[in-house]
Amino acid sequence: MTLSDMPLLGILRDRMSWLNARQTLLSQNVANADAPGYAARDLKPVDFESALKQEQNNSFSGLTTTNPMHIAISANGTSLAAGTEETEQETSPTGNSVSLEEEMIKVADTQAQYQAATNLYSKMVGMMRTAIGTP
Repeated sequence: MTLSDMPLLGILRDRMSWLNARQTLLSQNVANADAPGYAARDLKPVDFESALKQEQNNSFSGLTTTNPMHIAISANGTSLAAGTEETEQETSPTGNSVSLEEEMIKVADTQAQYQAATNLYSKMVGMMRTAIGTP
């Protein structure tokens, strides 16, 4: 098992990837704050239930229920890919719906979440190094 195959690290990697994509989209919103007709966009949040189902499907892919008393494992996989959605904000007379204040709040929130994921990732790697016995 490689370090990248660990479930927690995989989840953190996916989360950091989503946050990176969201930060890119939010920066496009800020860059187009004065563009006529530009609609502010954001990524849809990842649904926890679908993420949990996908992780369970990945973890239990080799298991089958051999007894009706066993817990059923669904075989359908759900996608973690979150699409973009237009945010519902007030539009200016030029048709632009970007609110710089709201975008900057989202940027700061995304940055804080990314920093938290980075800290968890480094702590996990540190624990693995300690368990292996390397400084």
